[in-house]
Amino acid sequence: QVQLVESGGGLVQPGESLRLSCAASGSIFSIYAMGWYRQAPGKQRELVAAISIGGRTNYPNSVRGRFTISRDNAKNTLYLQMNSLKPEDTAVYYCVAGDMIATLTTGYWGQGTQVTVSS
Repeated sequence: QVQLVESGGGLVQPGESLRLSCAASGSIFSIYAMGWYRQAPGKQRELVAAISIGGRTNYPNSVRGRFTISRDNAKNTLYLQMNSLKPEDTAVYYCVAGDMIATLTTGYWGQGTQVTVSS
């Protein structure tokens, strides 16, 4: 079992950047595929970025080129660098760990961190 704690959310203006972090504990971090999901009020949860055990990344078109996911297995930490933020990026962002990218939603979830993009 793994515990996940997100941090780094906040209020920023359009065009600015944020970096989210997810600290993992309780298990061997490197054996999990990891990802970031987000959910805005009234909208469905969506995958924002994912990274496999081997480092392969996956992004939806909505964030590709603006967001970068990375992992530091030595620090048991997952990151999400978000650049050129838009108001539509406003949501609660969740860190997720699972056996593989395809089954992330069935794995472990953090409590979420709020990201608000507004002028």
